[in-house]
Amino acid sequence: MTTHAGRHVLVTGLTAAEAAAARADGLDASPLDVSDDAAVSAFAGRLERLDALVNCAGMIRRQDEHEVGVFAQVVDVNLTGTMRMCAACRPLLAKQGGAIVNTASMYSFFGAGHAPGYGASKGGVAQLTKALAVAYAPQKIRVNAIAPGWIRTAITQPVYADPARSKPILDRTPLGRWGVPEDVAGPVLFLCSPAAAFVTWVILPVDGGYLAG
Repeated sequence: MTTHAGRHVLVTGLTAAEAAAARADGLDASPLDVSDDAAVSAFAGRLERLDALVNCAGMIRRQDEHEVGVFAQVVDVNLTGTMRMCAACRPLLAKQGGAIVNTASMYSFFGAGHAPGYGASKGGVAQLTKALAVAYAPQKIRVNAIAPGWIRTAITQPVYADPARSKPILDRTPLGRWGVPEDVAGPVLFLCSPAAAFVTWVILPVDGGYLAG
């Protein structure tokens, strides 16, 4: 597996093409659909050891989420998919006294009228994180979450590429810029590491101060 910060890292993508693209970048990757119970169970069953689980699979359909079917699909991936992974990996993590880091959002703290499924699912991720932190503590598994703000990724590309939509975000963000994925990696690494050995159920904003605005 690929080694980062002294850890062997295995990443997943929804499709075989996404996994292949990650492998082309030098990562150890495999396809995984977190909305598929059997696929999640099979994936966890192939692992021999797991010290940390980072749940970051997600989707957003914005205005389409006002349709109940689309709403349910978004919740199934973002929230129930997180629970599937936590439950499937719990036995392995218990052997190591491992860590889970879920991906919440700034929308865990306030509403998302344009994306009700996304907002509801991310609010649910925050509460799930707190619940599992309590439930898994007897097995010495720590459960935390990051809450990214406006990070430049494919999912936010329509926003940061539009100056009229990006400017209000920059104006509200005290650090005055969009985040990049590397800004999120450090907090995740901290929460997975022994440096956070007495930290559990925290929802850590990684937003350049956006929530303070």
